[in-house]
Amino acid sequence: MASSVQIEEVAAAWLAKRDSGQWRDADQTALTLWLHASTAHRVAFVRLEAAWQAAQRLRALGAGTLPGEVPAPGDWRLSPFFDNTAAPVSANDATVERISGARGHDRGTHASGRAAVYRALAASLLLAVAFGAGWYVWPNGPIYRTPVGGLSSVPMPDGSKVTLNTNSEIRVAVTETERRVTLDKGEAFFEVVKDPRRPFVVNAGNKQVVALGTKFSVRRDADAVRVVVTEGRVRLERSGVGAPAPLAQLSAGAVARAADAGTLVQVKPLDEAEDYVSWRSGFLIFRDTTLGEAVAEFNRYNMHKIVIEDPTVAAMHVGGSFRSTNVDAFVRLLQEGFQIHVDQRDEQIVLTKQIASPTEMAR
Repeated sequence: MASSVQIEEVAAAWLAKRDSGQWRDADQTALTLWLHASTAHRVAFVRLEAAWQAAQRLRALGAGTLPGEVPAPGDWRLSPFFDNTAAPVSANDATVERISGARGHDRGTHASGRAAVYRALAASLLLAVAFGAGWYVWPNGPIYRTPVGGLSSVPMPDGSKVTLNTNSEIRVAVTETERRVTLDKGEAFFEVVKDPRRPFVVNAGNKQVVALGTKFSVRRDADAVRVVVTEGRVRLERSGVGAPAPLAQLSAGAVARAADAGTLVQVKPLDEAEDYVSWRSGFLIFRDTTLGEAVAEFNRYNMHKIVIEDPTVAAMHVGGSFRSTNVDAFVRLLQEGFQIHVDQRDEQIVLTKQIASPTEMAR
């Protein structure tokens, strides 16, 4: 098994070749295969690429500024947590959305020399941009996202951790006075390190959740949100114009659904509340759930969608634990346990009520 240093050297070589001006379709195919071969490959490649692009932004933003001078406060945001922008992930499928821009490096540089630059950046970029007063971070902070069926853990610089569910996207901004995460879509589970000086705020549309030290999930569907608390307490608020308006105080076991029409809070046994966040282990747990609701949940994790064409089938109730991405096994269990007919149509699995044969009807 290759060491992390060896993997990083290969990633640097790929980046150098890609930027050499001699990149071909065969090279892209080979790179794709290498990236798909290991999570470690993808993490090394993304980290080196992020380091290079960050360096180019530093060069561009520093244009016209004399060496040793600090850029104007309006240009960058001062933060002691610069490392979160350059080392985005240490897990499965999260990626960082970076602001694009001109690379600005000399195309005449030899590939081997360029590869060395990439490796050096990976090791030293975070230590090379201090200006004495602190660290400077790109104002908007990094963006993390997962694909359909993806699951990823994103460590935050304060020690807190965010776990992203399928097809989700967040933006992270940590300052000396606040820790803020914006959930643009999907769902995330937060394990918040207590810090009374800096509240932890999750924005989701026109709602926000405020916590100091707790564990909870936030799921966003347009401007409606669902909050599940598994440890500690959080405050659910309506945000937007003016001061935030309180909606509910939630403690462990609470499941809150907040929409424009109102807020509904249910207090459940903790083990039932934990079922709502079972996706963190790759499973979906249903307790006497209608098949329509279960199918809607499964469809969040799979490109191959299940469609129910019969309302009597949608009204059936199911229970159990199912792997979220194994849609074929779920459908097979439905066939075996219920009178359901399954029809495969392109990218859809269509469920209808099975019609009994004349022999069965005569029994």
